[in-house]
Amino acid sequence: MRHVLGMALVVGLIPPSSAGAQDLFSVEVTPLRVELKLGPGATHTQAVTLRNESKNAVRVRARVDDWYLSKDGTPQFKAADPADQFSAAAWIRLNPPEQLVAPGAKAVVRVTTTAPKDTKEGGYRCAVMFEFDPPEVEPAAKGRDVMFRGRVATLIYATVGTPVPSVDLTDLQVRTSPGRPADVIATLKNGSRTHVRTKGTMIISDAAGRIVRQVPVPNVPVLPESERDVSISTGQENEAPLPPGTYRVEVRIDVGQPAVIVGETALEVAVR
Repeated sequence: MRHVLGMALVVGLIPPSSAGAQDLFSVEVTPLRVELKLGPGATHTQAVTLRNESKNAVRVRARVDDWYLSKDGTPQFKAADPADQFSAAAWIRLNPPEQLVAPGAKAVVRVTTTAPKDTKEGGYRCAVMFEFDPPEVEPAAKGRDVMFRGRVATLIYATVGTPVPSVDLTDLQVRTSPGRPADVIATLKNGSRTHVRTKGTMIISDAAGRIVRQVPVPNVPVLPESERDVSISTGQENEAPLPPGTYRVEVRIDVGQPAVIVGETALEVAVR
């Protein structure tokens, strides 16, 4: 990953017709996330850059899908569904939908988003899926080849109007796993029609009330009318483990509401 919103995808191809040799191609897509603010009837065009960093040409096909997040925050993709009240898939036009990118070259796909004039205030979304294949081979070889297709998604968030967020903290638990620091899991329920992003701080205090650690809350989305677990590790990279004992954990999460969301729980660190 070379950019916070760019990704290099490496895909292996196994062609029996070339005596078992393995070819690789690598494609970098930038950006991986686009956040738009639109009024009803407004149009925005975003350029997505594809850089072929391999020695082979790559065929790129683009299409529009819907997506959502599982409770643990994993993106789930599905075919565009006009009945989905938060889908923006029908708003998107791609140019070009397919192209061949030469080795070492860059290409651009223009993503034009137009919000219908009767769109209600809210947060809408879709995904531009980029699928990568090698260029066509001769028919005789094509029948024998086994190919692995790779894909990368650019996620589109489109906020129409100025919807008001309404998010509650419904649960706060400590989750432990052998051999690693405990995680604090904050469950957020978004009852509004707009997505929000989290920020904030987790403060860990010892039994005497002294602050021993402050951890940033991950910047992650919580989609409209959904529930999500936000995982916050009690031990960051290169930090020493917390000594055995009982700790007070306070989580302060800002999602853009007038008041910060605050929760508290206890953390027990056992003797190893």
